[in-house]
Amino acid sequence: MLDRIGGIELKPANSCGKVTCEPNWKWDTTGNPLTDFDLWYVWEGEGSVTLNGNPYSAHRGVCFLFRPGDRTSARHNPYKPLIVTYIHFRMEMPDDEVLSAHCQEIEDKLVFEMLLDRYVQCRLARQVAYEHESKLLLRCLLFQWMRCGLEQTVASGGAKKGRLNAVMNEVANFIRQHPGENHSLTDLADRARLSQRYFSSKFREIIGMTPEQFIIRSKIDRAEHLLRFTGMSVSQVAEVLGYTNIHFFSRQFKQFRGTAPSKIAMKM
Repeated sequence: MLDRIGGIELKPANSCGKVTCEPNWKWDTTGNPLTDFDLWYVWEGEGSVTLNGNPYSAHRGVCFLFRPGDRTSARHNPYKPLIVTYIHFRMEMPDDEVLSAHCQEIEDKLVFEMLLDRYVQCRLARQVAYEHESKLLLRCLLFQWMRCGLEQTVASGGAKKGRLNAVMNEVANFIRQHPGENHSLTDLADRARLSQRYFSSKFREIIGMTPEQFIIRSKIDRAEHLLRFTGMSVSQVAEVLGYTNIHFFSRQFKQFRGTAPSKIAMKM
């Protein structure tokens, strides 16, 4: 099904943006149905949407795909106003509609939000080749939308295998990007929205090592890079990676690399 998106002609409109809804904001198209498609993503806030008579909760990470002819209404909590990105566009839908869902909770929020921000920036800045770039970005957003829907239909033992793979890899990537932070098991499990025990078990199953082992490996990988290519001293590297004892850092580095960090630094 995913390959069908590649053949759909997309026509982005200039109507897009990221907005904070006013306290007295409300939206109602029941008397004037939509005439194009609207991708509508909630960054923050608390509200509700009624779409063709069906109620939905509007909260962080929820994305709506409104279609021509849809009748919608929406409200929000004025003390927790909605912050949303909206993207209007047109496209020709195939007979066997591949984008069948109307509302989904986006699992990989980091990627989806990055694409949303880049799309809006691209359309508003109107730089060279922005039409081509915005079409590619919109296609990527729709790929993410479809992939999210497909993964949510694949269940294994009551847990969604596709979602777990995405969540564990996102956490692993977060650790790699921030090797100097003090990553606690509690914080990582909270990030994955799982219990600590279940998170640890699934992380080891999917990533191939325990969270603690992966944290150390990420620190050592980053340490070697810094020692080889930045000219930083062993003590400087140990400090930025969160080590308070340089001797402990040296022992741990040697355990993983088979040589002292000072010898790596001397090869500059």
